[in-house]
Amino acid sequence: MNYSAQDVSAVVCTMNSIKSIEVCLQSLRNCGVGEIIVVDANSHDGTRQIAVNFADKVITDPGVGLGVARNLGIAQSQGSLVLNFGSDNVVSPPELEKMIYALSSESLAGVSAQTRVQGNDYLAQSLNNWWRARFKIGRAVVIGTPSLFRGQLLRENGFATSRRFSDDSELCERLSQQFGSQFAISEAVVYEVGKHEWREITQRCQIYGYSDFENFSAGSQLGWSLTRKIKSVMHPLKVDFIQPLNKLTFIEGVKTAPFLASFTAMRYAGWFRASWTHKT
Repeated sequence: MNYSAQDVSAVVCTMNSIKSIEVCLQSLRNCGVGEIIVVDANSHDGTRQIAVNFADKVITDPGVGLGVARNLGIAQSQGSLVLNFGSDNVVSPPELEKMIYALSSESLAGVSAQTRVQGNDYLAQSLNNWWRARFKIGRAVVIGTPSLFRGQLLRENGFATSRRFSDDSELCERLSQQFGSQFAISEAVVYEVGKHEWREITQRCQIYGYSDFENFSAGSQLGWSLTRKIKSVMHPLKVDFIQPLNKLTFIEGVKTAPFLASFTAMRYAGWFRASWTHKT
């Protein structure tokens, strides 16, 4: 079946996203999506006031986790396709069409886009090198935001409400196990706005670390073997340092290695912090 932008319901979860929410929602309107649903976690910086000017629906997020917030928006959606979109993402019409085409042309449950930031400074270049080396176009076991799913599948099998951050990986693994669902990273490029400062990168690593903690804790409760636990512990080092270095050119690798090492270390620090917080 051939889909168009009119078949897309975009779900945007926000919390104090004043720096990017207008350009984010304007880009979705420019793409001609059929529906925009904003799920706002009681923003106090004016985000909600801007959202009501662009969105078809603005829902209040109770603030108990991203999985719950996304499910609230997804449950209200009507489109044949559901686009999980970050409040800092910006997409152009041709790039959204690439996502739609990839989902329509193959027997896939969902597709994601390649994320980039604009800029020529060290952090922007390093982030783009990391994204480019880590997330390759083609079939993927797990896809992350921004992601385009078949709407009915997502409405009937939403994100895990027990997870605060690790929702994308849990969802894809569950859909794959239960339905044999397959996913891919498309050729589409979506930009992030204002996300290549150290403060923003540190927050990203903290979220990844919390996600690592959630996945490890859930796996341990399911009776993971020692080998599986070691694999989980090694995952950040593998995907954020070793694999990117192996895929970059020598010059790119030399330039990007300090960033990758810092990124990986901060991710492990976030994992340790989450683990320590829950112990105490």
